[in-house]
Amino acid sequence: MKQSILIVEDDRDVRISLKMLLEGEGYEVAEAENGKEAIEAASDPGLSLVLLDIKLPDISGFDVCKEIRRNSTLPIIMVTAQTDPFDVVAGLESGADDYITKPYVAKELAARLRANLRRAGGEFQTQGIMARGQFEFRVNSGEVRKNNEILSLTPSEYRLFMTLAEKPGQLFDREQLARLVWGYDYIGESRLVDVHIRRLRTKVENDPGHPINIITVRGLGYKFVVAPIVEDTHPDE
Repeated sequence: MKQSILIVEDDRDVRISLKMLLEGEGYEVAEAENGKEAIEAASDPGLSLVLLDIKLPDISGFDVCKEIRRNSTLPIIMVTAQTDPFDVVAGLESGADDYITKPYVAKELAARLRANLRRAGGEFQTQGIMARGQFEFRVNSGEVRKNNEILSLTPSEYRLFMTLAEKPGQLFDREQLARLVWGYDYIGESRLVDVHIRRLRTKVENDPGHPINIITVRGLGYKFVVAPIVEDTHPDE
């Protein structure tokens, strides 16, 4: 069964070019020319990934991404302007898994699509259940639980958390995390990793502003620490 990509792009010529490229790579392609159409199309259960341009005529790509994220962990790659770092950070903060800048090279786009689809397809697998303090990683089902409550993680967030938690206390620099989590060589800046770390902390830490599990080692990278579980200090009378 072919994987299906949704192209969200208001420029007809660009859509046609992208469709030809992706069909040549063996994908099925759906199209949307504005944000409203994109949100509707993203509800298709047969969809595999969304390639989402930021500049849309009705709703910004940021808002489209946030709306899709309300109900779906579908992989989203944002298409951003090459010279606008704000777009990159805002796109990732809104819930995108990855980004690519215009103008992009066909081989780079194809590589990013394959990497994100592999992650979403559960290629990152070990066996059984892995316990780390208050967290439980049910690897075969791709679930992470905190105190037995399921956390809603995107494929990228899940893989990032698993990569850190598999080796508690080990320091990972950004280059290592980009290679292990996103599946391709580091691209020379830290935004992709740093924004995902911030997003992940909002979901796994009790106080994201003062994390106790995902720790920053200034100037070097990140590590996972198994924080002690605080017991109730007020026993029942």
